[in-house]
Amino acid sequence: QVQLVESGGGLVQPGGSLRLSCAASGTIWFSGIVAWYRQAPGEERELVARISRGGTIEYKDSVKGRLTISRDNVEKTVYLQMNSLKPEDTAVYYCNADLMGVSRLLRNYWGQGTQVTVSS
Repeated sequence: QVQLVESGGGLVQPGGSLRLSCAASGTIWFSGIVAWYRQAPGEERELVARISRGGTIEYKDSVKGRLTISRDNVEKTVYLQMNSLKPEDTAVYYCNADLMGVSRLLRNYWGQGTQVTVSS
């Protein structure tokens, strides 16, 4: 079964760090763009960072210098290293990617989400 599974969320104090992981399984394709999104209560889901197979990266302006996205194409995993976290980073974080299952057709998938809470 094709799926994305996020992990690494939790509760941290302002200024703390977390490392999120998103592992793809059941897919024979992991060469497209993979992205991290987040959604805070009462807010629209927003793009945080995205990375191509070749390493081209884009960030939301407010996270530049604090968050770093990376990927391992052999392990089919994408990471989000989160440093100097702020309360406004509190949200559910979702991984998104195009994957290929037994149909041999690329389809867009979302992970189940992982909660990140930044609070004293």
